[in-house]
Amino acid sequence: MGVLTLVHILVSFAACAEAIRRADFPPGFTFGTASSAYQYEGAVNEGQRGPTIWDTLASRPGRVIDFSNADVAVDHYHRYKEDVDLMKDIGVDAYRFSISWARIFPNGTGKPNEEGLSYYNSLIDVLLEKGYTTICNTIPLGPSTSTGG
Repeated sequence: MGVLTLVHILVSFAACAEAIRRADFPPGFTFGTASSAYQYEGAVNEGQRGPTIWDTLASRPGRVIDFSNADVAVDHYHRYKEDVDLMKDIGVDAYRFSISWARIFPNGTGKPNEEGLSYYNSLIDVLLEKGYTTICNTIPLGPSTSTGG
């Protein structure tokens, strides 16, 4: 059953891909994709990363029915260069990603984590080198919890 579903998805995607052409859009139209740090990065126990809002939620019994989490996710933390190449292969011009505050400030505040800064600097360098328009955002847990909201 799973293989048939995958085949159906691939056939459907191929049909959609043929129906949508870059030429159907005005000149200068930007094709983009997006990700969120929690859903894509994985590597939750690497690079001195601290806990996130989602780590906290997923660890509470009854909050996530199947007990899944993003400890590994799609491993963008280790595979970002390959991911950037794959996005280029499908014609993406822009990439919106979130910066994990927990990677930059593992304790929520204080001195920035050099390993976290290095990871994001490297990701941004690769994106710019490949000609992407980059957009990033962050939602910090530390200041939110320390200020009560």
